[in-house]
Amino acid sequence: MRKIVYLILSFVLTSPAWGQSSKVNHFIDSFVVKNNFNGTILLAKAHKCGYKKSFGMANFQMSVPNTVDTRYKIASITKAFTAVLILQLYEQGKIDLNKSIDTYLPEYKGDAANKVTVAQLLNMTSGIRNMDDGLTLESALKNGMPQYQIPHTTDEMLSLFSSGKLVNEPGKKWDYNNADYIILGKIIEHITGKTFEQYLQVNILDSLLMNNTGIAYQQKIIPRLAATYFYRDDIKTMVNDLPVYPENWYAAGAMYSTADDIFKFTRALFEKKLLKQSTLDLMFTSGPDEYGYGVWVYKDYDIHHKHYTIIKRPGSIMGAQAMLFHVLENQATIIILSNTGTISLDDFAAKIAEQMID
Repeated sequence: MRKIVYLILSFVLTSPAWGQSSKVNHFIDSFVVKNNFNGTILLAKAHKCGYKKSFGMANFQMSVPNTVDTRYKIASITKAFTAVLILQLYEQGKIDLNKSIDTYLPEYKGDAANKVTVAQLLNMTSGIRNMDDGLTLESALKNGMPQYQIPHTTDEMLSLFSSGKLVNEPGKKWDYNNADYIILGKIIEHITGKTFEQYLQVNILDSLLMNNTGIAYQQKIIPRLAATYFYRDDIKTMVNDLPVYPENWYAAGAMYSTADDIFKFTRALFEKKLLKQSTLDLMFTSGPDEYGYGVWVYKDYDIHHKHYTIIKRPGSIMGAQAMLFHVLENQATIIILSNTGTISLDDFAAKIAEQMID
């Protein structure tokens, strides 16, 4: 019965322009029913949306369905926005990517101050101690998450959790560390004299008419924002996300958005409206762990025995799940936003890509 409800409550907008649309529809509908997916999926080719559909509940307690207008927490897709803002400042000559942190953030007191460059923050090879080291579901349930469950200013997030000792030589080892992007957010603020939120609003959101995108705050009631839930393996059930202050993720993961707004950002990025081609080439250079600047870059990605370049930016914070998956050669875009942590969006996006590409 629950699976039937998922389909009844779905909202669909599809385009007949795709010869494969029925194939994609059938695959996604079957996958959703099998895996109880909640969220919105948008697919595009050549920067034209050809599929947009929502499934399941935005709020289980109140029986509110997800729609294409539902806003979702997009977690680490935020990092792609932060990287773009840094690279815009680079294009303006206000940042040298090879200069150290203290060049632009003299108040920074960590060991990395004069050793780690902006580029190394962008590609996560800073070597700074990981601010989430040792954090697991078990530890969170037992001891909480002081990084995220206690209110902190951005200055406190910088000093308490992003100024740890160097544990690796800068530039030598990749480590996915939210601290790197918290530092980048503070660099943006110091250079521009605006808060990260203000600078993001003016330089990306307003210019692209992304009216359903912003920074989530614990005390802020955001209309149409989906509640988030995750699956507890230990008790075999879906539960509410743990209480947190979402703003503590800051420039590393505090944003919310809609599928349409993420598509606006994606189009602008790949149509070179946000960055020049030469700067995009820097952003999309595949480094350690195939990570570029704020995104993963997979060269020679195999789809039906053909090789493609994939630009991918997933996000995951408990039940907040998000995916931006772009095939560079044929401009196919997959955007998946979800409010339940029940499936791997990496696998889901890869399987959708197989359906979209001949």
